[in-house]
Amino acid sequence: MMQDSLSESRRAFSTLHAHTTFSDGKSTAEEMILSAIANGAPEIGISDHSYLCGEDWTLTPDLYGEYYSMLCDLRDKYKKKIKVYIGIEQDYLSEKFPYELDYLIGSVHAFDIGGKYRSIDLSVGMTKDIIAEVFGGDPYLYAEAYYDSVADVYNRTECDIIGHFDLVTKFVEVDSFLDVNNPRYIKARDAALKKLLDAPAVFEVNTGAISRGYRTEPYPDLSVIKTLAEAGKPLVLTSDSHSAQTLDFALAETAEKLDKLGIPYHTTLAEVKAYRGL
Repeated sequence: MMQDSLSESRRAFSTLHAHTTFSDGKSTAEEMILSAIANGAPEIGISDHSYLCGEDWTLTPDLYGEYYSMLCDLRDKYKKKIKVYIGIEQDYLSEKFPYELDYLIGSVHAFDIGGKYRSIDLSVGMTKDIIAEVFGGDPYLYAEAYYDSVADVYNRTECDIIGHFDLVTKFVEVDSFLDVNNPRYIKARDAALKKLLDAPAVFEVNTGAISRGYRTEPYPDLSVIKTLAEAGKPLVLTSDSHSAQTLDFALAETAEKLDKLGIPYHTTLAEVKAYRGL
């Protein structure tokens, strides 16, 4: 999806959701920034995963200082070429990050089961194991528990952006363990959505699972996007990229689809902050 050079007619897109080698990304922070500059993006936000004990895909506390100071240095180094913002993808179960950040993405990635974290989006097999072992084989009880946490994610994190609202559906295109048209699923999803409509945070339209081959459409589902638009709830385009090669993956195509539907969206942190009155 990325090209070696930008054509004059191609619109450059930024992302505020990007992971580096500080957590589960494949590229360094500097490589991500250089990719954004090469794409012609006006800004980039780095938002590595907040710490969850025992999980090897999160930022660890011993790296907090290095993460923050390195991003501050890179922001200064490239300030004439691009705006670099420092963020965190704050998990529902994580403690607060101890440094002053430009923004937060609030997400749910795991359940706390008896003091042990069980990640919900690492693989189809692990997800089905959780459903079998923790939820008695009932995928809708699993979805209900997920959306109970999602409904509270703003209260818990005070995030600027609500991350991949329906992450629980990550694998439904590759395995039919969960029917998103089931009334129980819809009821749980819509209850969380209704609660979050009152939160002063924007929802991301996230293309990350497309770039990783799990989905053909972004999070959230188009029906959710339409509900948000009808309610006047702002959206922001993000790529949830884990590699410099996918930094703007499917953003142009997603923007085109939203444009055709007449659904407005944000692309910058300034727009997100303006909505929040900050």
